[in-house]
Amino acid sequence: MLKQYNYNDLSKADMAKLVLRNTDANNTIRETVSNIIANVQQNGDAALVAYADKFDGLKLDKLFVAADEISALANTISAEAKAALTVAYNNIKKFHQTQISHENKTETTAGVTCWREVRAIEKVGLYIPGGTAVLPSTFLMLGVPAQIAGCKEIIVCSPPQKNQDGKASINGYLAFVAQLLGIDKIYLVGGAQAVAAMAYGTQTIAKVDKIFGPGNQFVTMAKTMVQASTNTSIDMPAGPSEVLLIADETANPVFVAADMLAQCEHGIDSQAVLLCTCVDIITQTLQHIEIQLATLPRKEIATKALENSYIILADNLSQAMNFSNQYAPEHLILATDNWAQITPQIINAGSVFLGNLTPESAGDYASGTNHTLPTSGYAKSYSGVSLDSFVKKITFQHISEAGIQNLGPTIEVLAALEGLDAHKNAVTVRLDK
Repeated sequence: MLKQYNYNDLSKADMAKLVLRNTDANNTIRETVSNIIANVQQNGDAALVAYADKFDGLKLDKLFVAADEISALANTISAEAKAALTVAYNNIKKFHQTQISHENKTETTAGVTCWREVRAIEKVGLYIPGGTAVLPSTFLMLGVPAQIAGCKEIIVCSPPQKNQDGKASINGYLAFVAQLLGIDKIYLVGGAQAVAAMAYGTQTIAKVDKIFGPGNQFVTMAKTMVQASTNTSIDMPAGPSEVLLIADETANPVFVAADMLAQCEHGIDSQAVLLCTCVDIITQTLQHIEIQLATLPRKEIATKALENSYIILADNLSQAMNFSNQYAPEHLILATDNWAQITPQIINAGSVFLGNLTPESAGDYASGTNHTLPTSGYAKSYSGVSLDSFVKKITFQHISEAGIQNLGPTIEVLAALEGLDAHKNAVTVRLDK
């Protein structure tokens, strides 16, 4: 089921092939997404209704769920579920509130003062995946920092789900999260078409300034394409989920197997990678994967994801970490009692889980850190979603009379050496006065 390799047998080409994922070599995904975007651009709401029929098997008589229905749906979930979602909400809020920052003013030259101030992005779009699982946790991860940042307009899109009457709606968990966040409308739109709707706007859905949220390869492609063709930006290219585990002889194979399967049940294009220094732990992990897999309701999905996954036997933890930094995982689990020794070697990772008692599930749901993270190697250049993702930092400067006298001559020289006489003159006229 799981492919196995020995680190010492891998060439540079082998390494490069192993760390590459989610490619669209034949441009089939790009072509499909391009057509969807063009259709939404041209036909707006009508295209969204048609795609709901085609992809979700639902005929929409409305494109959104409003406050009264949200309230009714939220009341259908258990007290236990409400309590768990509230704990997660509070922890996520507590962690993200620590990211509120204020920068001091700096006098760079006598009479020249510079500083930055934070402003919220006014209109943001949150994409909450629906596909094979509806994720209220993602709603929390995106909605809480948007709420803290003070974004004026929050557009939420999620694929429509069939209710008991066979009509399109959302589930009670999303509805309850909407109440926690003070959001009174959720649009019943999924996939690349949701991204297009938020990027260009339709008759019903407002155009946003930035789009957030993970999704499959079609959603990721759509985000990348609209960022290149509009003034709507994206959080990151967050595609199919992945985990890389580094384990040694101190790891618990039951835990390792559980963590790998937890990732694989996300979707058939998910991936779990194990770098391990101990043959016995590898053998036992494989045994426990078989045992645990047999009991999973999403066994079929996890099994297909395991076909994308693999194990590498490494000589030592440093060797394993070297591979991890090349892979740049969305989630990195250090399944070892010796995690403190190798943590300083981490260069590329979205979110890190330290020790044998720290499952990736904690970050997915309720520890407080954000689970919207860079995938497909983008952890080399992107951070996960945070409060900073929802704000802009604007620079300010003020120059006094003494300041222009002190700094002016320097600006004149620099403008002259670049041949920009108007730039120089903008200073000269002030100095002359």
